[in-house]
Amino acid sequence: MTTARPRAVIIGAGIGGLTAALSLHEVGIEVDVYEAAEEVRALGVGINLLPHAVREIDALGLLPGLLALGIEPEELVYTTKRGEEIWREPRGKHAGYPWSQVSVHRGRLQSLLLDAVHDRLGRTRLHLGHRLLAVDDDPVRPVARFDERSVDADVVIGADGIHSCLRRQRFPAEGPPHWNGALLWRGVAEVDAVMGGRTQIWAGHPAQKFVAYPIRDLPDGRQELNFIAELSRPDQPLAEREDWNRAGRLEDFLPEFEDWTFPWLDVPGVIRAAPATFLFPMVDRDPLPQWTFGRTTLLGDAAHPMFPIGSNGASQAILDARVLAGCLRADTDIDAALARYEQIRRPATARIVEANRRMGPELPMKLVEERAPNGFTDISDVISEAEIAQVTEDYRRTAGFALASLQGSRSLLEQPDSSSNRTDTTDRQRPDLPAGILDG
Repeated sequence: MTTARPRAVIIGAGIGGLTAALSLHEVGIEVDVYEAAEEVRALGVGINLLPHAVREIDALGLLPGLLALGIEPEELVYTTKRGEEIWREPRGKHAGYPWSQVSVHRGRLQSLLLDAVHDRLGRTRLHLGHRLLAVDDDPVRPVARFDERSVDADVVIGADGIHSCLRRQRFPAEGPPHWNGALLWRGVAEVDAVMGGRTQIWAGHPAQKFVAYPIRDLPDGRQELNFIAELSRPDQPLAEREDWNRAGRLEDFLPEFEDWTFPWLDVPGVIRAAPATFLFPMVDRDPLPQWTFGRTTLLGDAAHPMFPIGSNGASQAILDARVLAGCLRADTDIDAALARYEQIRRPATARIVEANRRMGPELPMKLVEERAPNGFTDISDVISEAEIAQVTEDYRRTAGFALASLQGSRSLLEQPDSSSNRTDTTDRQRPDLPAGILDG
């Protein structure tokens, strides 16, 4: 007698949901994905995948496709609002990681994952135009109810984003996302390569910041440069919902960047070169006390929406998906597997949410602005290498991509509770570094 394969229903066909579908299929689970949109379109702008997430894309056999779509940045440079260099650090393989960091258009990554789902699971496994209404709990077979149909499964996974229906069902009093007062205008411009074409740039300070990085080489020798112009606007009313495709207006932010013309980057020129910009408030939600209820759980932005600091949103959704599949692969008891998944991922992502609220790796930019608002001659007079080193390394540990934790590590599908997926605090108080910088 043949035992039926476990069946999973995934709500949401974003990066986390599609990665979960591929990963669960890989471990022998029957998967159906339900998406509210009538079609999956390649929307959005640029994102970064950190080395531990790229490792998982590699394990899925999709690394060549990813590298063909994006850019492997070699360094990250932090500067002041005047373009004065604060520090720079190597990234990806140039920092000694076994895997690259990859900058890519979000829609192209989603399309890569979607094509893989079609090829491996079959086109009938993706159901578009299905808006989740609620999940009816059952100790063995929860039922997902949509507008026009209901389906049962062994496990239901809410990967339906920051406005997750399943999350709202579990926590109806939670309210809207938390806004920190910052607004982001995002865009993609076709420009000549900046700093050699393999550099990420973070300029400014928390109240006014410009982030730029290439996401694609163009045939004419230029590049697609993704940018984020950030301003603190705590008194400006917010729209009801956050949407990466809400149109922005140049007159609302460009005047404040008009004098940001550096020898190596013309910020207003880049902004004007973009065919469109998209407005988004910097929002997150408080970490939850629980993700899993019976045989339902949360994943990605539905579980842990975080401020877009430190390039972690998409990366953490991918890690969620791989750990979940690894737990279900390792334990035939679905309830035990879901409990293990939450035990591994919920505390780890909660720490990142909290770290991003403290500005994560961007904290030295704040300190430099506070200490030298009119500029400096020597950065060492303003901030020490030790201060910067502690902040950046602490954040890498918090986000799970400290270099030591990824050396020789296998996919999270094989070792879901590996140390590279957890915060490593063993040398947090190293004697050569001052204490309390990240927590200050």
